[in-house]
Amino acid sequence: MMGLCLQALFWKCLVLTFPLVVSGFSDEMLEKGVKSEGYCSRILRAPVARREGYNEFSLRVEGDPEFYTPGASYRVTLSAALPSYFRGFTLIAVKEGREGDSEDDHAGAFQIIDEEDTQFMSNCPVAVTESTPRRRTRIQVLWTAPPTGTGCVILKASIVQKRIIYFQDEGSLTKKLCEEDPTLNGVTEKPIFNCCACGTAKYRLTFYGNWSEKTHPKEYPRLANHWSAIIGGSHSKNYVLWEYGGYASEGVKQVAELGSPVKMEEEIRQKGDEVLTVVKAKAQWPAWQPLNVRAAPSAEFSVDRTRHLVSFLTMLGPSPDWNVGLSSEDLCTKECGWVQKVVQDLIPWDAGTDNGVTYKSPNNPTVPQEKIRPLTSLDHPQSPFYDPEGGPITAVARVLLERIARKGEQCNIVPDNVDDIVADLVPEEKEEDDTPETCIYSNWSPWSACSSATCDKGKRMRQRMLKAQLDLSVPCPDTQDFEPCMGPGCSDEDSSTCMMSEWITWSPCSVSCGMGMRSRERYVKQFPEDGSVCTTPSEETEKCIINEECSPSSCIVTEWGEWEECSATCGMGMKKRDRMIKMTPPDGSMCKTETTEVEKCMMPECHTIPCMLSPWSEWSDCSVTCGKGMRTRQRMLKSPAELGDCNEELEQVEKCMLPECPMQCELTEWSQWSECNKSCGKGHMIRTRMIMMEPQFGGAPCPETVQRKKCRIRKCSRGSGVEKKRFKEAREKRKSEEAKEDPDGCKMRPWTMWTECTKLCGGGIQERFMTVKKRFKNSQFTSCKDKKELRACNVQSC
Repeated sequence: MMGLCLQALFWKCLVLTFPLVVSGFSDEMLEKGVKSEGYCSRILRAPVARREGYNEFSLRVEGDPEFYTPGASYRVTLSAALPSYFRGFTLIAVKEGREGDSEDDHAGAFQIIDEEDTQFMSNCPVAVTESTPRRRTRIQVLWTAPPTGTGCVILKASIVQKRIIYFQDEGSLTKKLCEEDPTLNGVTEKPIFNCCACGTAKYRLTFYGNWSEKTHPKEYPRLANHWSAIIGGSHSKNYVLWEYGGYASEGVKQVAELGSPVKMEEEIRQKGDEVLTVVKAKAQWPAWQPLNVRAAPSAEFSVDRTRHLVSFLTMLGPSPDWNVGLSSEDLCTKECGWVQKVVQDLIPWDAGTDNGVTYKSPNNPTVPQEKIRPLTSLDHPQSPFYDPEGGPITAVARVLLERIARKGEQCNIVPDNVDDIVADLVPEEKEEDDTPETCIYSNWSPWSACSSATCDKGKRMRQRMLKAQLDLSVPCPDTQDFEPCMGPGCSDEDSSTCMMSEWITWSPCSVSCGMGMRSRERYVKQFPEDGSVCTTPSEETEKCIINEECSPSSCIVTEWGEWEECSATCGMGMKKRDRMIKMTPPDGSMCKTETTEVEKCMMPECHTIPCMLSPWSEWSDCSVTCGKGMRTRQRMLKSPAELGDCNEELEQVEKCMLPECPMQCELTEWSQWSECNKSCGKGHMIRTRMIMMEPQFGGAPCPETVQRKKCRIRKCSRGSGVEKKRFKEAREKRKSEEAKEDPDGCKMRPWTMWTECTKLCGGGIQERFMTVKKRFKNSQFTSCKDKKELRACNVQSC
């Protein structure tokens, strides 16, 4: 009997000895078994053969979250890696630190998806188990998170394979989820600590786009696939470019929907001291190419103690509003050092501004705007990332952050290892130019000579020309660049020279009249690094003349004042200095001493940039309201006249075309009035005119072309006798019928067809004719003759 129990009735016997995989309980079994009270807690402490740390089985919550939203539902999957399988299982959720002894210990609620696979346990209704014991590799259920205030929850699974129960208190069969902080309003914010690192660090960001038809074949857009230009920055914790659970700014929206980084860069630069470096890299068309064909795009940036976070984003195109990127990646370590390397795979996220579900969905704005969230494989059946089993999305890109240099004194607690030292030995490349892409400049000119020929602090200058400003809303940096300098032999980069302070003001002249001496001093700021003696002079003297003549007729004047600034900003200019008369000559004569002194001064050469110009203005309105006209735009000369003549044009003119102007009807002059159509009594006369050009482009309709007016020749005489009367009536009747055919006493043939236009464009003429078919006796020759009409044709310009 015992053998039968172990073989044929293994599952029912297991129910009695270990109720973890109970299936099909009977009342008798329940009576023989333990009571249901506290039974759920025994699931976690069942004294049967079991193994720990077995990794062929795993418990996964959809999206792999670290936090749960109270009341939200999650798909929970229990699976075995092939060729492994399991027969029975138990799944339960308890509050952290609880043993499951009471109903209050359990958290959330499970929901059965497939009743053929899963069911609730009879004597522990909050737990889920198998419906029938058979081989399986995967089961799925839904779990609804508990209400607010529950705290952290532990999801635990047990697996039965043959006669061994596998479970893990810490590992792949246990999942811990903590409640999302309600004060964050859905924003999953990583804790950011105050950085204690010293100095600065420089990093290189390299972006590897792995999105291709091979890795993501579903509906892959073969023709227009690309990554937009990368845009981001290193910044402080007071500024957030984007984050999950937050709302996309206008800059993020334009990157997500249009792939345009212009607005995003403007937003970053407006943050001022909150941002240390703007991170930019070029777009990639197509999205993927082998690295031996096209190098991965990269950008360099720096971080310091206050701006130790880096964020960036780039659009996955074409797409509704999908992107990848990093959000507030902290490069400062808790040991007060700088992270050496970060490698992270990237999955796409939705900016919450467009409702599209496929790569090429038409524009469908999300109103109201939704929060930024990661895409999942269960978002929509039409999504290119859809997976009915809710598996993870294959990464579309990978980002690599490598530290390439450190500057200044470091204070990391952990000593540098070999990799740290080698990384800092890599030669640092020239800093990247942060000039916006919408500002087009010429190359920088060479640096000018230093304005100081001694070890006094001076400055030198270089210039460039702004050729075009493609976006007037994005300011362009200055066209001049200055940096401090000193004369030859005074550079602080020379380890064998002294670093001197600036000269102190000259002392007063040693005499009050005639020639004397004055002096000035400076001190050593830094002695030579090689330990040599500082030989740079720290004092100098020069002659000074207060009053050239000391006779009774000479003036007494003050010392010369300081030189004024040079009158020119570049090239040759003039400078002057003044002194005042302290006392006029005792003999009452005029003071002949000069009180103003002028000399030439040389500033950096001007020939490098002949002219500096403002951006072009907007085009003016067209000079006409219809048809062809002209419009203009201007720009201003910003550079001083000392720079020389500027040959660049300051005004541009171009043609403009508005809708065609209306063309009015054109007619000939009126003809002469015809003869009266009656020889006696009341009649009428007519006159006509012909249409030379029909109205076009909305011109007014043509006016009348025929006018008539009454006429009376004389009174008709009356005859005697009946015959005379009948003859007269017949004649009048005949005349009346003839007059009906043509008022001019003519019978005309119909109009002919219009002839072909005499020109193909530029305005031509068409003709048609009407000839006399029959001329009646009463007709006048002048009014009964062949007719011709003209009209314009092909009036469009050539």
